[in-house]
Amino acid sequence: MSTLLQTDLAPLARAASSTPTALWNDSADPSELRRSIEFGAVGATCNPVIAFAAIKKSPDVWGPRLRELAAEHPTWGESQLGWQAVKELSIAAAQLLEPAFEASGGRNGRLSIQTDPRLHRDMDALVAQAVEFSQLAENIIVKIPATATGIAAMEEAAYRGVSINATLSFTVPQAVAVGEALERALDRRAADGLPEQEFGHVVTIMGGRLDDWLKKWTGAERILTNPGVLDWAGVAALKRAHHVFTERGYHSRILSAAFRNHLQWSELVGGDLVVSPPFDWQARINENSIPVANRIDVPVPAQILAELEKLSEFRRAYEVNGMTPAEFEDFGAARNTLRQFLDADAQLDALVRDILVPAA
Repeated sequence: MSTLLQTDLAPLARAASSTPTALWNDSADPSELRRSIEFGAVGATCNPVIAFAAIKKSPDVWGPRLRELAAEHPTWGESQLGWQAVKELSIAAAQLLEPAFEASGGRNGRLSIQTDPRLHRDMDALVAQAVEFSQLAENIIVKIPATATGIAAMEEAAYRGVSINATLSFTVPQAVAVGEALERALDRRAADGLPEQEFGHVVTIMGGRLDDWLKKWTGAERILTNPGVLDWAGVAALKRAHHVFTERGYHSRILSAAFRNHLQWSELVGGDLVVSPPFDWQARINENSIPVANRIDVPVPAQILAELEKLSEFRRAYEVNGMTPAEFEDFGAARNTLRQFLDADAQLDALVRDILVPAA
């Protein structure tokens, strides 16, 4: 596969300028996002883990601001104050992306903010918060978990005009179920005469977290694989999901997240999709001059895919009908990631508590 033109540019900028593959920054941290935009980024994301890290990283900014918020809202608890900080962090990041939003007609330039993971069992609460978050800025896109409950919430929120990003999503069957739900929402809007608009919907597959889960699962099952094979699992799922979305003509795009290796970018270049590496991964891709070539339609090496397909847990993640929506929430990667999101919520509460009520 021939290397793309504009070889004078760094790899990320070259891919962003020469292919349909959009770059997002996997953080709403303002300083990182500004630098990522220089690499060609046209979007960014926030979740409880990212928000906690960004707020903790800048105590000189958020300490005083949280104390101000507490004074302005004397009845608010730690969770309300922490989530207000998340909203403000997201609004500031969204402003940095407004030029890309305007230039793309709303397809790009999105800031993704995640619904509170503690609401994951309550469809109505997820929809209500998604609608609330969508009103923070014109270019907000809202993350909702890709569980049976969450997918129902996504369809309803999208019908109400919310731009959607699926999260807690690791597999092809999850991505396809979300893609179908978003198509239904568009059809419902058309049937009811609601205005057409560019939603910029994206459907995340957290490829690195699928790799992580398969490594844990094979270890527990005492299954040996050839070195490096499991590092292709997320890439295989992302390539297949992109192929299905393209073949079926879905309006939403696949988004690659949770980076563990550069393949989760380099093997997807050329696709009409989004890649969202953490800023440090972006810097390393550029520093190492990772080759830029159109590889989205290049299959995963046959020997590697054949070994992966021997694993029942990979087949569940890779086959379009590998799981039913009722099974999504209990998939190992989903349970582990949801626990991490919930723990980040608790850590954010504790951080706010320590600012407002420091130990004597």
